[in-house]
Amino acid sequence: MTDTCYHPTSASRPRPCPAQQKGRSGCDCDTFACALVCKRATPRDLDARFVWYTGDNQGDDEADKGEGFYGYRSLPLRLADPQRRFSVTLLSDLLPANLHEEVPASALLLQLRHYYPDLLVDAVAGDAGLGFEVFLHTTYAHLHARRVIAQRRHSTDQNENTWPLRGYDDRGRPLCQFGYSFSSNGFDRKRQRLKWFCAQACLKDTAPRVCLPNVIYPPPQCPYQSAIHPYGRILNVGERFLDGSIRLVRDLPVGTPTWKSLYHRARNAAEGRNATIENWGLKRLSVFGLSRATAFLFLADAWDTLTTLARLIREATAAFLEYP
Repeated sequence: MTDTCYHPTSASRPRPCPAQQKGRSGCDCDTFACALVCKRATPRDLDARFVWYTGDNQGDDEADKGEGFYGYRSLPLRLADPQRRFSVTLLSDLLPANLHEEVPASALLLQLRHYYPDLLVDAVAGDAGLGFEVFLHTTYAHLHARRVIAQRRHSTDQNENTWPLRGYDDRGRPLCQFGYSFSSNGFDRKRQRLKWFCAQACLKDTAPRVCLPNVIYPPPQCPYQSAIHPYGRILNVGERFLDGSIRLVRDLPVGTPTWKSLYHRARNAAEGRNATIENWGLKRLSVFGLSRATAFLFLADAWDTLTTLARLIREATAAFLEYP
């Protein structure tokens, strides 16, 4: 599905078919009657698009796996409260199904201060589809929140021997020049940086993350083995790594219990909203057009928020009556 699917067509100047251009089945799109029966390019939804979803947005899409979807992509910005155990939609957007979400999601983050000036965001979590520079930078520089975003894979992550050269592995954990992993010493919120230290791992019979050729282990030439460096080498990682990369930089060690708790809390908030809308029979919208669909989902999110508030009031009232 592209914009050309809605262009005028004739036998002499047929519309281009993206499917046929990629060696797949399609139609010639050379008559007006063809446009009238097309089950994809419906004139009621000029902005709807087709996308092949594999369930993996980290860069390993496989054409023989997944499922096709036609329509729009809903993008809710959810607030997940861990103490009261509820989640609500603060802002949302709706876009064609084939568009990337990092730019509109960043725009939603920038609008938070306008609509919710008293809201202090501790962490922003999301899947790898948000793991691009614009979203990571917006979270760090404008919200001053911790980035708990699933990491995107890249071909440069596959060669382990290059990890010590760039200074970090395929999950964003710093490595020394000899291949030993650093340990986390917590996140400095005031300075917005995650502190790492090597803890002289090479002197504690710790196996290196990467064994390099022509290197003696433990490496006698390491300058951080002396007593003047009791914690070994100390490294602070802020917005970016020393090489300027931001793709794998996170403000929590990936895979730790704290990381998993924040990440799964956000996933549950998003999936809970989607399940609610599906249970209400709104998975397939009853309206056509991007503007109508956006308004329709806004009303659905508003109703979801009201039902959540009603539940919280009912629970608080019951608790007060039982423990006045």
